[in-house]
Amino acid sequence: MSTSTHSADFGVDTETRVFHVEGMTCSACSARVEKVLSQVPGVAAAHVNLALERATLTVASSVEGNALSRPVAAAGYRLTAVRDDRYEPEMDPGQSRRDRIAMIVAICMTIPFLLQMLAGLLGGWTGLAWHMPVYAEATLATVLQIGIGARYYRSAFHALRGGGANMDVLVALGTTSAYVYSGYLAYRLGAGAAGQLYFEASAIIITLVLVGKHIETRARRTAGRAIRELLAIRPVTARIRTTDGAERETTVHALKIGDVVICRPGDRVAVDGVVLRGEAEIDEALLTGESVPVPKIAADTVIAGSMNINGFMEIETRAVGSDSTLGRVIRLVENAQAAKPAIQRMVDRVSAVFVPVVIGLAMITFAAWVLSGADLESALINAVSVLVIACPCALGLATPTAIVAGAGAAARAGILVRDIESLEQSNDLTHVIFDKTGTLTEGRPVISAVTPLAERDEGDLLRVAASLQQGSEHPFASAFLRMAAERDTALADVRGFRSVVAKGVQGEIDGARYLLGNRRLFDECCPGIVPPAAPENGGSTPVWLAARSDSGCEFLARFELIDALRPDAVEVVNGLRKLGVKTLLVSGDAEAVVARIGRQAGIDETIGAATPEEKERIVGRLTEGGAKVCMVGDGVNDAPALARADVGIAMGSGTDVAMETAAITLMRPDPTLVAGAIDVSRKTIRKIKQNLFWAFIYNVIGLPLAALGFLVPAFAAAMMAGSSISVVLNSLTLRSWRPGNR
Repeated sequence: MSTSTHSADFGVDTETRVFHVEGMTCSACSARVEKVLSQVPGVAAAHVNLALERATLTVASSVEGNALSRPVAAAGYRLTAVRDDRYEPEMDPGQSRRDRIAMIVAICMTIPFLLQMLAGLLGGWTGLAWHMPVYAEATLATVLQIGIGARYYRSAFHALRGGGANMDVLVALGTTSAYVYSGYLAYRLGAGAAGQLYFEASAIIITLVLVGKHIETRARRTAGRAIRELLAIRPVTARIRTTDGAERETTVHALKIGDVVICRPGDRVAVDGVVLRGEAEIDEALLTGESVPVPKIAADTVIAGSMNINGFMEIETRAVGSDSTLGRVIRLVENAQAAKPAIQRMVDRVSAVFVPVVIGLAMITFAAWVLSGADLESALINAVSVLVIACPCALGLATPTAIVAGAGAAARAGILVRDIESLEQSNDLTHVIFDKTGTLTEGRPVISAVTPLAERDEGDLLRVAASLQQGSEHPFASAFLRMAAERDTALADVRGFRSVVAKGVQGEIDGARYLLGNRRLFDECCPGIVPPAAPENGGSTPVWLAARSDSGCEFLARFELIDALRPDAVEVVNGLRKLGVKTLLVSGDAEAVVARIGRQAGIDETIGAATPEEKERIVGRLTEGGAKVCMVGDGVNDAPALARADVGIAMGSGTDVAMETAAITLMRPDPTLVAGAIDVSRKTIRKIKQNLFWAFIYNVIGLPLAALGFLVPAFAAAMMAGSSISVVLNSLTLRSWRPGNR
């Protein structure tokens, strides 16, 4: 999967490519692959995610795939491109089946060793000890060591050949030491070696590591299920209506803008588009988190990946593939899950030296025990325990599994996080600034009153005002257009249309120039001319229509617009207050209107009549004062503030400019998701810290205990496997997160 950009650093076109990486077992592996890829000429940046088994590269467009895959293969791993047109499994099914068979065989062959250990423990109480014949022990251990354990030798060889060391180096060293020493005793003592061998140590270590990796892999893939669910709903084919009226099936990627797509009950909507004919109820739950089906009729928009429940529609294509809403959602979720927070970069540095340090500690342990007078057997077993208890996997998985699970849970709820920095910043927010229209209010204002200010018919005044609003995306425009449609008012053509952000619109109709907007529009276009006063009830927003001539402006009408507070606005503000966040309402609307909405919602501070530049300055003033600020908006006029804030949140019902500028996008216009976005960020960061604490504390406590002889190798191996599994399972608890479950 790739997207093209331009890099000033390279001076050439670059693109982002995503690859699946096979063969990684721990953070040392992911660090090694990342280092290898970073050294390839033409690679600007490389990020490897162990939890997703993904490599995300920024490369020059001229770099060929072989130039990337060859050095990775030489390091002992396999790089496979992830294509944008279909979902590719994270592992070859055949390989997965072989791994499962190998694990089952290893378990069966290890059972006799476990029974022997159990008999040895009980024998101390009952006097009835049992040991397998030496040749049986040696045979089973050899098959396990050389056959099942060959994967560890291969991985260790590639790692060492590439100048690094991974977890498999520790496993290979530890099991080989126990196996070779036991083999030496069996050769020297023959049948008399029964009861003195440590074949069970190598056998149990190999089996436990296999079982642990199997459980860990399944858990990791459960954590990443959100992205696979999104990929799975991406339609592959579609039926289109040809110019002669016939139907034809084609691939989705062959569709073009303007094609008419047919969607029947039970079909996935194949494209982003507009309904031309028909009606249906659409399930958008996987994309927006909204479980209630949404009715769609002619002129309504639909999004690719949603499910047609019960109707027939013909849809005009507006966006397809990676340009569709679904494509953008997948890209955002993948980017968030593949990124690394600052704390992970520190962990990577620790992981890079972790294995060499553990090998050194094992050598010191062996030497110290020998020098202290212990026998060779005790010294070797303690050194083996040090090797197998060390777990770089837990360190490597602590952060990415939490991010994958947290970003996935957020996506299922309709919260899209652009990058990991957004999660980190959201964790520390102190202030949330709301825009008003479409954010805390319904975003569907209605015209409550029309007051003519000149000798002109009200219908004609509405015709002019609604015609001017045809080119505007502001929610107020829809109010004028709805009223015109309800009254069957024919709209006029507009020439020289111009939208003045946060102020109004202007244009020429039938040879006359008109202005429609708030007081600030006339301050700019007609200096010194003040619009007639509006009623001081604070309940509506006044918008004036004026005719402009060389001599000035003549006011023709005043329209009063009302936008109701969302029913859940109070819940939103209360939720943020419980999170310790201060709320502000900053809007370009009149101060009286903004103050009224603020009082109804329980907002801490309100600021009205704010231009886009003033919104951006308010954000800047707070951040310069040490506050961590989140801006929530949905319009073009919010874009500067969204970009300036530590975290920008765009409502999904808003404009593309707002959504592209924001760090977090809410897929449905539900302000309760604002508190949800902050909550899931905090919980994800908390999980990362918990995971890292347990991963570090496990190694800090376990390594000294093993070095001091308090842990036998088999128990050390169980602890090693358990540490990785516990980290992944802890991250998986995020999958149950839902907005409001605090």
